[in-house]
Amino acid sequence: MVTPPEMWAVQYDSPAKYASDLRIGKVTTPTPAPGELLVRVTAAALNRADLLQRRGFYPPPTGASAILGLEVVGEVVQAAGAWQVGQRVMAVVTGGGYGEYACVPAKEAMPVPANLTDARAAAIPEAFLTAWLNLITLGELQAAESIFIHAGASGVGSAAIQLAHHWGATVYTAAGNAAKRELCRQLGADMVRDSRMPPHAVDVKNATAGRGVNMVLDMLGAPAWEDNCAMLAQGGRMLLLGFLAGSKGAIDLGPILTRSLTIKGTTLRRTPAAVKAALVATASAWLLPRFAQGVLLPVLDQTYSVKDVVAAHQRMESNANAGKIILTMEW
Repeated sequence: MVTPPEMWAVQYDSPAKYASDLRIGKVTTPTPAPGELLVRVTAAALNRADLLQRRGFYPPPTGASAILGLEVVGEVVQAAGAWQVGQRVMAVVTGGGYGEYACVPAKEAMPVPANLTDARAAAIPEAFLTAWLNLITLGELQAAESIFIHAGASGVGSAAIQLAHHWGATVYTAAGNAAKRELCRQLGADMVRDSRMPPHAVDVKNATAGRGVNMVLDMLGAPAWEDNCAMLAQGGRMLLLGFLAGSKGAIDLGPILTRSLTIKGTTLRRTPAAVKAALVATASAWLLPRFAQGVLLPVLDQTYSVKDVVAAHQRMESNANAGKIILTMEW
């Protein structure tokens, strides 16, 4: 297949405060580097990072595509490694997902399970790899441990609930309305609180006979710090992957010492390539068979044509979504 010199992509003039500033236009088609696939993108998912990047708060890493989009599903049109032209793949990318074509490191691509549509598969890469990186790789979650997951109905939250549940952990979480809380229960949460009614620590401590949870997965940031520390058990671990509610504030460091807490933070986008490749290999070996069997479920909120990208961004900005918002590439 001969790829065109130009392709369609979502564009904007940075910074773009409003979703309505997004538009579709022609850009140069990317050229894959050695060891990379060129993928014709059929579906991509929205992430909070897209909103931050659009507004000028989260620039792409050096050398990454400036086009929005951190995860893609599509068809290989230029192969590398063990991949072949025509295969369906899904992957996390450092940028470029909202384009007609995207470059994907061959070692970071995963095959799409045959039972999943492209749109449904697009809900997997960022959410489930982020959940695995935090819960399993960094957090070393063990069966029979317990975890509190903030924003349980979000893309990462819904993936983390399922991963922790099937790993054998007891799962506590919070979500913002009744429908979202019911979704969390269906995915395997043992207790679901109203996220609009913190603190959560009292109920969590009561549910754990006063011990607290072994791990907290937090996307909120500084405002949740005190509550997170209060609900952690002795020797507990806090994994930080975002600061939706703010990154700065007065915090008490005392519990870290007095209760031997461990705090770790990471972003999948800036994880080194070799580490990301190892993550994909390890995580996909466990995850993909369970997607094929229907044990794990990609959670879709709504699917939009890329032509309706403005509406898709507005939905995410409104916090209305439960699960992933997907773009299908119908240029």
